[in-house]
Amino acid sequence: MGQMHRITSEYDYLSQMIPHHQDAVTAAQQLQRSKRPEMRQLGQSIVTTQTAEINEMKGWLARWYPRSPTPAATPTQTTMPDLSGLSGDQLDRTFLQHMIPHHMMAIMMSQQLLMHGLTQHPEVTAFARKVRDDQWAEVQKMRQWLVQWFGQQSMPCMPNLPGMPGMPGTRSPGMGPGEHGEMSPGHEMPGTPGQPTPTEPSPTGS
Repeated sequence: MGQMHRITSEYDYLSQMIPHHQDAVTAAQQLQRSKRPEMRQLGQSIVTTQTAEINEMKGWLARWYPRSPTPAATPTQTTMPDLSGLSGDQLDRTFLQHMIPHHMMAIMMSQQLLMHGLTQHPEVTAFARKVRDDQWAEVQKMRQWLVQWFGQQSMPCMPNLPGMPGMPGTRSPGMGPGEHGEMSPGHEMPGTPGQPTPTEPSPTGS
């Protein structure tokens, strides 16, 4: 899985998630060449959903953090390979193998934001919960396809994420992490200590 630094603020989350989403959209566009309708549908869903979310996040940054630098993709955030030269099973398998950990990174970023109470606007709280829950559902679907189509039983670099559905810490079936959708206190999220983080600007208001 690609590296990411620890989420320390709402601005930090938004400024990282925009290029992360852009990376996913670029890769998902290649799935229109897949022979499997399930993959084409997944690709279209990712493109449609995450493009709308990118625009939403850019709007929030412009409104709340107008003096902040514009987010740009970095080598550590661009984790999806170039799929343009792949086709058939190779395209589908490579996409699944890389998009699963790519989604897990977004899930962890969202969970860090929620677990540490870093949001300053309710819109971002709801957004992070939706990203976490939607992408976790897609991870489960993609893992099933890896088993069904390619016989791959497990994914490398799949982090233990306490509190997610199907993992230790879930309090009730169908509910996200923790009682209110966040992990219980004391469950530390994986991060990359020691990496620089953007300075957190002060919001200009709702």
